[in-house]
Amino acid sequence: MSSLCPDELSARFHALAGIAAELGHLANRYFADQASLGTRMKGFQDFLTEADGAVEALFRRRIAESFPLDAVMGEEMGGGNADRLWIIDPIDGTANFARGDRQWCVSIGFVLNGVPELGVIHSPALGETFLARRGHGATMNGKPIKVATTSEMRQSTVEFGWSPRLPPAPYIEAVGRLLAAGANVKRSASGALGLAHVAIGRTDGYGELHINSWDVAAGLVIAAEAGARINDFCSGDWVASGNPILVVTPSLWDGVSEACAIVSSRAD
Repeated sequence: MSSLCPDELSARFHALAGIAAELGHLANRYFADQASLGTRMKGFQDFLTEADGAVEALFRRRIAESFPLDAVMGEEMGGGNADRLWIIDPIDGTANFARGDRQWCVSIGFVLNGVPELGVIHSPALGETFLARRGHGATMNGKPIKVATTSEMRQSTVEFGWSPRLPPAPYIEAVGRLLAAGANVKRSASGALGLAHVAIGRTDGYGELHINSWDVAAGLVIAAEAGARINDFCSGDWVASGNPILVVTPSLWDGVSEACAIVSSRAD
């Protein structure tokens, strides 16, 4: 187990927004010049661009300069678990990014001894930055945010993500149950932004039957600090292997979790 004094954690928190802004600037330069992307496929519906690698490489340099004893895990360059661990998805929503859709972001979380402590989700194309520190609340562009107060499934909007790692049938069945329960169901193809949108009340829930740690390490902190109820995503080997995710405004937890068939929860 590793320990950090409050000042050491504060130093990482204060560095986070600036690093994210620098990474976002780099990513946005690629986004503005679609011919520079060099888009290719890692697998079925799994896009990769030149920006993904460039952004992650820059992040690793900045962490090595500022916090050389910290480890990094990234979607593109890998890494292992550690007591002090930065987890980055350099471009979350790469399929959108590669097609000129502005629904993408840079997502960075800091995990201390297995507990997500800091998170930033920076969406430069949308001009939005979601930021949180555990126990200190969540903000969007510096203003405090909270989850929605929706209490009726028939008035709710739930985003349900899809992963090519799983067969489509369970996803289709879960969407069907959500619709039958009265929810409006959407999918925007960025899990990180999906969690941020629950945190700010644009949606009432986000679920996915399997998602990787780099997609949600930042959003877990942001959503929890905004008042969302979250399943036990941080269980087992969640950093390396991922888990199902469910993030919901508390008043709708029972209905959404039953429809999604993701029922375990933890109090954050």
